[in-house]
Amino acid sequence: MEFQYPSVAKIGIPAALAVIGLLLLISWRRGRSSPYRGGVRAAGAGRIRNLPVYRNLRLGARILWAVRLLSLTAAILTAVFLAARPSKNVTTRTGVKKRDIFLCLDASRSICEQNYELVDRLEDIVRGLDGDRIGVSIFNTSTVLYVPMTDDYDFAIEKLEELKVLFGLQKEYEEKFGQYEYYSQIPDEEMEEFTSLDAQIGYYEAGILVDNAEKGSSLIGEGLATCLYSFPRYDREQRTRMILLSTDNDEQALETPAVELPEAANYCRKGGVTVFGLFPGESRFDYGAANRSYEEDRQEMQKAVEETGGAFYVADENLPIGEILGQIEKHEAMAVRMISTSRMVDQPEVPVIALTISLLVTFGTGLVLKR
Repeated sequence: MEFQYPSVAKIGIPAALAVIGLLLLISWRRGRSSPYRGGVRAAGAGRIRNLPVYRNLRLGARILWAVRLLSLTAAILTAVFLAARPSKNVTTRTGVKKRDIFLCLDASRSICEQNYELVDRLEDIVRGLDGDRIGVSIFNTSTVLYVPMTDDYDFAIEKLEELKVLFGLQKEYEEKFGQYEYYSQIPDEEMEEFTSLDAQIGYYEAGILVDNAEKGSSLIGEGLATCLYSFPRYDREQRTRMILLSTDNDEQALETPAVELPEAANYCRKGGVTVFGLFPGESRFDYGAANRSYEEDRQEMQKAVEETGGAFYVADENLPIGEILGQIEKHEAMAVRMISTSRMVDQPEVPVIALTISLLVTFGTGLVLKR
């Protein structure tokens, strides 16, 4: 224990003891110099003082005076003690145990239905988050960091709503114009609607189709690797990090990608990032755009995901969101952002109790002595 105002204790306690001692000395000298202080002189007082009753009363009075003096002294010293503010230095260490979760979406039109349902379901989940950070990365030929890692859930939900608009437009496009391979095949009466819809989609897709004509589309490995390195302070801070990857793994590359999916998954594994994969069911798979078979794409993605320690899910009729979240929650969150704070905390409890008892005893003995 220490004092916030140590000078008060250093000066006040000796001063209080000196004043009390001086008052006692003055009182003692007065008692010796004049045995009769006020009152009326009476004959035969010595005989009364020798009576047992008198001696008992006098002894009791002296004990009460001594108790009163001690309690008053204790009250004064305790008051000085409190004025000096007894305190102790308390160090508090806090660590936030939360997760960083990236939603990595293949935004090619072949998987728009799965993405729409996934984003729609995730909105309610984001509303229920408590401290976990979330980010969104979308890719096709190139990658856009759509939502940087954040715990601002209102902002994240707003951006997810925007993505729902994109995937909804893509769904509409596929339903109305997906059967046309060339623009020239679109009937004239549908051209105006097509142009409007294509322009709206183009607004959202502009950032993810950079060099599309040269590089191709659905570059899965590059999309995952870019998402991995979008984690803030990735190489300097240990956190529980996870990626939820939604793709059909149907890469349409026109040249060798910088990173293939197995290589990107290996980077994730080495960096301690767990990948959870969401793959379309066979009934949802776009065979028209596929270079390989459904099984080839599924098996490659499943192997890559599971090598990171994550789990692989197939979205048939319903998205297995509940299962995915259950697996995510099983990953223990690391303690991060350890913060140590030191502060002085007042410790008045014991002195206040002592002061209260001392004052009660002082007043109580005073009342008894007056009787």
